[in-house]
Amino acid sequence: MLLCIPDVLTHQELETCRAELGASSWVDGKVTAGAQSAAAKHNLQIPETDPVARKLGDLVLRALGRNAEFNAAALPLRVFPPLFNRYDADMRFDAHIDNALRFVPSANIRMRTDVSSTLFLSDLADYDGGELVIEETSGARSIKLPAGHMVLYPATSLHRVAPITRGSRWASFFWTQSLVKDNGQRTELYRLDRAITEVRARLGDHDHTTLALTGTYHNLLRRWSEL
Repeated sequence: MLLCIPDVLTHQELETCRAELGASSWVDGKVTAGAQSAAAKHNLQIPETDPVARKLGDLVLRALGRNAEFNAAALPLRVFPPLFNRYDADMRFDAHIDNALRFVPSANIRMRTDVSSTLFLSDLADYDGGELVIEETSGARSIKLPAGHMVLYPATSLHRVAPITRGSRWASFFWTQSLVKDNGQRTELYRLDRAITEVRARLGDHDHTTLALTGTYHNLLRRWSEL
């Protein structure tokens, strides 16, 4: 499932991110790439251990925590501490698939990457190019969203970032280990969740249809979740 979620960050949160990142030191983005993807990666990044990365990562995590669409679609068990990257003119990230497992130093654990996310921080007028191109069974999808908006998609997807032809593209990126590993099952649960929301709005919380659909949702989640 590929899903674009609007307004994940508020205007004030966006301004905070931009000010902090603008005053920070960027390093070669290859520091977080695997051996194969390092050759394809041409961008800049804030080091994971930088206090700014940790501060802004916490800001993004708080925003995710209050976002109903993200929680319904990703069904998060763990979220990798958000990272921050930058693409200037001629920079790109060639086609690759994200690593299946990531080590979280702050928690001393490994996590599985089920869902990849990119949270756009730059205004569309600030750069040309830089589209996130995701390969789906129906063909390639080109994603370029306004600042504060986010796209999430299966981490199993082949994807790339097109070259920047003008300006600079800043973003936060991270991975989620979902309660439900299978993308197809997550998609069905998300669709059911959206249907329940619509039925509740029309019929109320105590209508028989609402209760039946809600029960089905939780029984499927109970069957498919990995806790």
